[in-house]
Amino acid sequence: MHDLYHELINLAESDNYPFHMPGHKRNTMSTPFEGAFRCDITEIDGFDNLHDESGLILDAEKRANKLYGAKETFFLVNGSTCGVLSAVSAAVPMGGTILAARGSHKALYHAAYIRNLDIKYLPYKINSKFEIPEAYTAEDVRPYLSKDIAAVFITSPTYEGKSSDIAEISKLCHENNIPLIVDAAHGAHFGFGNTNNTDKKEKSSTDYTFVPESAVTQGADIVIHSVHKTLPSMTQTALIHINGELIDKELVKRYLRIYQSSSPSYILMASIEQCMEEMEKNGTEYIDKLLNYRNYISEETSALKNIYIPGPDEIDDPCKVLITDASGTMTGQQIYDILRTEYALQLEMAGTRTALAIITGSDTKEGIERLIKALKNIDKKIEEAKKSNIDGKSGNLFENSNIAEIVRIRDIPPYKMKLSKAWDAKSEVVSIDKACGRISAEFINLYPPGIPIIVPGEVLTEEIVSEIKNCNDKNLNLQGIINIDKKQGAEIGVKVIVDF
Repeated sequence: MHDLYHELINLAESDNYPFHMPGHKRNTMSTPFEGAFRCDITEIDGFDNLHDESGLILDAEKRANKLYGAKETFFLVNGSTCGVLSAVSAAVPMGGTILAARGSHKALYHAAYIRNLDIKYLPYKINSKFEIPEAYTAEDVRPYLSKDIAAVFITSPTYEGKSSDIAEISKLCHENNIPLIVDAAHGAHFGFGNTNNTDKKEKSSTDYTFVPESAVTQGADIVIHSVHKTLPSMTQTALIHINGELIDKELVKRYLRIYQSSSPSYILMASIEQCMEEMEKNGTEYIDKLLNYRNYISEETSALKNIYIPGPDEIDDPCKVLITDASGTMTGQQIYDILRTEYALQLEMAGTRTALAIITGSDTKEGIERLIKALKNIDKKIEEAKKSNIDGKSGNLFENSNIAEIVRIRDIPPYKMKLSKAWDAKSEVVSIDKACGRISAEFINLYPPGIPIIVPGEVLTEEIVSEIKNCNDKNLNLQGIINIDKKQGAEIGVKVIVDF
């Protein structure tokens, strides 16, 4: 077969000697990564060029494009981050304005910094039951569209598996001649399986019967997919899809050349190609396996008294297994830590109320069984702890938990300085206890997925300070805080702008 993967294998098995980069020279004796290194090359004759495709890579991109149904598709080897940077740069002029959800990935903010953009925010919607970002509807977006908006940026599905109404939002944007960018990094599997007529299917409240429709076929102008997140492909591999006439394809390609490595990995590109081939041939079976695993988890845990896993009526994406303690006895971080340290099960992330496991069609039955068994054991431990508890807690969903102490930010902090100016401003580190009222000079993100609590140029309000302190107390992974000398009166500090 004449494709990138097989041509790499043919080259590896030939007597062609590499007097070119990379430095390992495809010498399998020089590295433990034998299978990978023997196919790791640069842009040599006959192997095309990602930044000026005309042969093997172009053919592979066309096959991916046909699979997803976009106008045009490009391979990304710098992840969806590169795709978001390129999409925003191409869609919004320097100094322009973009409308985005507050819970957007940090790549959106980095694009705004690089391009000196203003960000107008959609309302900060939070699912109060699980304390996760909510999906958006067209009616959420409508009041915020104005003539100065150059593009709308929506994350769907979210990290936790909530899907926005992309079809209606896309329609609304196009009525106003505004392009819609969808960060669907976690939705590369959407649209596969028996989902051609999802609009005719009724969603079950208990079983996942299909995956949602892809943002590509719902009319979004640019869609970014991380194929490595939920499909069988290597880390960093992603796709960017272009639709419609509102986006200049040549501008997108220009920014891909800027933000993407000039030495793209052929192994990563071959991984994308092979992933697309696998989904083309066996996509339905892959999705069916995912759905069966997800429904099996629900069936086996539905009778648990404390551990609760929301189903399709609450979480749209079957890949996302959101685990929470309905009694409020354990935080998401505690569930995450117990699964890792006591059961050798490494989850994706922990939030205040939930721990997130990601499953795909590449999981094994043995792995799924281990997760179920661990959750049953944890549920028993929670029940035993409740019986021995004498402080009068009611056991209602989160009502009596220490999680309730965490202030959840729903209002956007006051904005005093443009991001591109604030991030470059002269700054100093102050104790978090002395930060209230100061202007932040740094992002503070909960990671993963990298959603900001505070953005440079925004005011550190009392609520924001409380959020940061409480997340730190719960040992959640905060980026942007600074450890300072305890003698100064606090364990953590934050960067604030000087003389403003």
